Amino acid sequence: MRQFIDKIKHWAKEIKRQLYVLFLVSQHKDVPIYVKALAITVVAYALSPIDLIPDFIPFLGFLDDIILLPLGIVMVFRLISPSILEECKNQAANHNKKLPKNWIAGGVILVIWVTVLILLINKFSTL
Repeated sequence: MRQFIDKIKHWAKEIKRQLYVLFLVSQHKDVPIYVKALAITVVAYALSPIDLIPDFIPFLGFLDDIILLPLGIVMVFRLISPSILEECKNQAANHNKKLPKNWIAGGVILVIWVTVLILLINKFSTL
């Protein structure tokens, strides 16, 4: 059981490091704007205090953390040149900075949920 917990801790630490790499990618001058936008979206979603799928929903609540974040990270990594990725990874390795919670991204997620809720209420009220 202890090995499993250690693996999860290592995985979480690696995700945090990769998110910092994405942050650096979004700041890099040679990265195309659409890749920067995707990198910022992934980082903002990861730092958002509100999830698209709330964590209190059994199993589904953790799918975004287990699937969406790694998928977003891999997508951005594949869209940039290996030399820029390596440069950003080296830069991240030399810094031990933490990224703060992103309340703006949390607000966007909240607006999405409210919009979906309103649409569902309207849909079922007309039936």
